[in-house]
Amino acid sequence: MWRFLIPALALALSASPSQAQEPRAQRGFTFVQTHCAMCHSIGRFGESPLSEAPPFRTLSQIYPIENLAESLAEGIITGHPSMPEFQLDPGQVNDVIAYLELIQQK
Repeated sequence: MWRFLIPALALALSASPSQAQEPRAQRGFTFVQTHCAMCHSIGRFGESPLSEAPPFRTLSQIYPIENLAESLAEGIITGHPSMPEFQLDPGQVNDVIAYLELIQQK
C-alpha cells in the first residue's frame, strides 16, 4: 500500500494551488497525470520515472510550449523510444498547454 501512497502524496504536493484555481490547467494536470506520469515527471520537482523521458517542467528549454500544440493535435509519434502515440482533441490540447505553461522553470 505504501508504494502507491507515497508517489500519490508526492504528486499532490508538487501541484500548486493555482492549478486548482485555473480550470484549463487543472484539466491538463489530470490528463498528464493519467497518461504521462508513468514516464515523465509532471510536477515542479522530481525526476522522471523513465530516465529518457524529460521532466515536463523543462520542456520550454527544448521547445516553445505554444509550438507543442500542433504536435499534440496531430499526434506525437515519438518523444522517446517507449512513448505511445497520442492525439488530443482541441480542448485537451489547450488544457495540456495551459498546464505545461504553468509549471515551466524560468
